[in-house]
Amino acid sequence: MHRVGKQFRFEAAHSLPDLPEGHQCARVHGHSYTVEVHLVTDGELTRPGFVVDFAELGPFGAHVRDHFDHHDLNAVLDAPPTSEHLAAYFYRWCRDHLRLPTPVRVEKVRVSETASTFAEYGPVLS
Repeated sequence: MHRVGKQFRFEAAHSLPDLPEGHQCARVHGHSYTVEVHLVTDGELTRPGFVVDFAELGPFGAHVRDHFDHHDLNAVLDAPPTSEHLAAYFYRWCRDHLRLPTPVRVEKVRVSETASTFAEYGPVLS
């Protein structure tokens, strides 16, 4: 099995109003987000020995830049803009929009708001 990943970065603001009064994250604040897209294949590598050409992730980078960078995430997502919800959103977007060669698949997406925190989302494996 081969795994590869690529990081994307964006700046954005959000607030989490359902938190207790006085919680710092209830106020509008910003983060320098890092999003990692992890791809996996249990098949043969493509020429010249890739899981996938990283250029195939270009549409995701454009989506992040156009819809998330320097935006208010409360206005972008239909759910509270936590790292957990962002990871699930980005996973589903990649799964549904990236044209990956068979049998490459999105294994998981990791979202970090800070250098020491992250949330991951991937499919449930049985």
